[in-house]
Amino acid sequence: MARTVLFKGNPLHLMGPALQTGQPAPDVRVTKVDMQPLQGSELLGKVVLVSVTPSLDTPVCDLQAQRFNQEAAALGADVVVANVSLDLPFAIKRWCGATGSERILTVSDYKDREFGLRYGVLIDELKLLARAVFVVDRSGTLVYQEIVPEVTDHPDYDAALAAVKAAL
Repeated sequence: MARTVLFKGNPLHLMGPALQTGQPAPDVRVTKVDMQPLQGSELLGKVVLVSVTPSLDTPVCDLQAQRFNQEAAALGADVVVANVSLDLPFAIKRWCGATGSERILTVSDYKDREFGLRYGVLIDELKLLARAVFVVDRSGTLVYQEIVPEVTDHPDYDAALAAVKAAL
C-alpha cells in the first residue's frame, strides 16, 4: 500500500519503508555542517530526538528547528536533538548562525538521501524530506515517530518531547 503525505492538500508518495516503533532505528550516514560524515550509531548511549524538515529556508521548518533548539537546553546532556534536511551543509551553517541555534545538531541528507530512504520519509515527487519527528532511545530502538500528514503543518511538539522524557 502506497504511503502518502499532503503538500498544500495534494497527495505525494513517500519512498522507503514504514517504520514501526519498537524496532531498531536505521543506522544511517548524514553530513555535518563541516562536511564530515556522521553515522547514527555514533549517538548510541544517548536519547536522540530527530526533527525532520523539508528545508530550513521555509517558515514552518525554521520555527520547528528553532523550537527544538530551545527545548534542547532543558533536556540535558543525555539527549541529542538533531535536525535533518536536504539543505546543503553551507546553507544549514548559515541558518544556524542567523538564528543562533547552537543546541541542535543540524545535518544534511543531501549526498545519498540515505536517511530519507531508510526512514521512509523521502517524498518521491519533490525529492525532499517529509516533515517528521523520530525519537530513538539509548539502545538505538525507535520509540516514537510522527510523520506529519500535511507537510506544511507543525509536528506535535509536546508528544515528541514527552517521548524523549519517557526514554530517559
